[in-house]
Amino acid sequence: MLLTERAARVEVEARLVEARAEAANARADLSSTQALISHLKLEIEKLRRQLFGSRSERTARLLEQMELQLEELEASATEDELAAEQAAARTQTGKSFARKRPSRKPFPDHLPRERVVIAAPASCPCCGSAKLSKLGEDVTETLEVVPRQWKVIQTVREKFSCRDCETIAQPPAPFHVTPRGFAGPNLLAMILFEKFGQHQPLNRQSERCAREGIDLSVSTLADQVGACTTILQPLHALIEAHVLAAERLHGDDTTVPILARGRTIRGHIWTYVRDDRPFGGRAPPTALYYASRDRRHEHPARHLQGFSGILQADAYGGYNPLYDPARAAGAITPALCWAHARRQFFELADIAANARRGRNAAAISPVALEAVRRIDALFDIERGINGQSAEERLRVRQEQSAPLLAELEAWLRDQRSRLSNSSSVAAPIDYMLKRWDRFARFIDDGRICLTNNAAERALRGFALGRKSWLFAGSERGADRAAVMATLIQTAKLNDIDPQAWLADVLGRINEHAIQARRTLAMELGHQDGAS
Repeated sequence: MLLTERAARVEVEARLVEARAEAANARADLSSTQALISHLKLEIEKLRRQLFGSRSERTARLLEQMELQLEELEASATEDELAAEQAAARTQTGKSFARKRPSRKPFPDHLPRERVVIAAPASCPCCGSAKLSKLGEDVTETLEVVPRQWKVIQTVREKFSCRDCETIAQPPAPFHVTPRGFAGPNLLAMILFEKFGQHQPLNRQSERCAREGIDLSVSTLADQVGACTTILQPLHALIEAHVLAAERLHGDDTTVPILARGRTIRGHIWTYVRDDRPFGGRAPPTALYYASRDRRHEHPARHLQGFSGILQADAYGGYNPLYDPARAAGAITPALCWAHARRQFFELADIAANARRGRNAAAISPVALEAVRRIDALFDIERGINGQSAEERLRVRQEQSAPLLAELEAWLRDQRSRLSNSSSVAAPIDYMLKRWDRFARFIDDGRICLTNNAAERALRGFALGRKSWLFAGSERGADRAAVMATLIQTAKLNDIDPQAWLADVLGRINEHAIQARRTLAMELGHQDGAS
């Protein structure tokens, strides 16, 4: 009787273990499927953005949410997969769940390969014979990273004495970017890119170097940054000339706190982007930055003193003097950003945001919702002609966009006549109608884009960097940031690794005659001070 009960108990426990294993497999299967679906949705959305360019604010937020959701689903799927394997191991008949993962891309060919060969058996594991013949091999690739390595390069300059005239000859000393410098071009490029490209302040870089056994104080790093900025100024001047020679520019600005006399003031970083790719231009895309302690109108007037083309920007009043026909260099042609105008309607018609607000949500404006729909119809046409010649873009706009634009203007004026001044949707309608000629200018010029997104993207790094470095240490510090951002962002726009490019430039810039004379003068100045 006891044996029968024990056998029954063992059988029940075995069934329970198998049931738990099956349940674990089911959970792992569900988690894996959810993660795979989320991954595919994210890839589809990314491909849409690559094909059609930037989309609505709602879609951009949705993409960020999808990435965060995928991160959580992937982690959960891996946990459930391991739990299923452990549950299956406790059973004799259970089979572990095999997760379906997206196909992984092969590792890049440019990465060095380190070959590790596992020792072959000396004899056959079956019969013990030593007569083994190689049939082939299987290679498993594992991605690994080598921690940052430091080294000291010793440049030896041998001295020779002439036995006839007793003249001593010696090769010249190696070039350093800074007088009596000690840092190589790759180290300098890393410092610059970490500070201005990755938004890592010098104190954090100094702390990291100290953990790796290298003593580089903040003062030492700052000295290198100042010297490199001075050396690279000629490149900034060349980019400036290239940008201001464009037919059309994107302009925008963002705030940057600047430390001044124990407090911070609201400074500004201005950007002017030359990007002719939307209308088939072959000029390399470039981004130019300036810094200022305020947002007074004389700053854009000084920046664009010699420019007389098309300026795509927002409706900031500081640009208005540039549009004056009596301007010395000629009036700049304004073209306003439809994304700015659309955003004001979108905020009144954002169904997803209202759902999150709950009871505090304002009523969705049907007028704003219809305005967004009509503006999106214009954007749909633009996606189809992006990258084509200015002439082709103009032809399509005259045929397809012009009728929609005329209908939109008539509809906006009709809706405005029915709204009171206190209506929430009246402000964005007035914003457009008061400047309608500047909004509608794209209909008559194929070079003009509907949005100013190129400039907004160029300023995104400063918006993100403010959270890391909090404020610029001084007005000159903001100017240095503008110079380095010009070089780094221009490299990014041309699909060039900014750090590798800076290392190459700093290593070869002494080959230019002007720079050689400047370096010699700096060396002589240091020698005079030492004497």
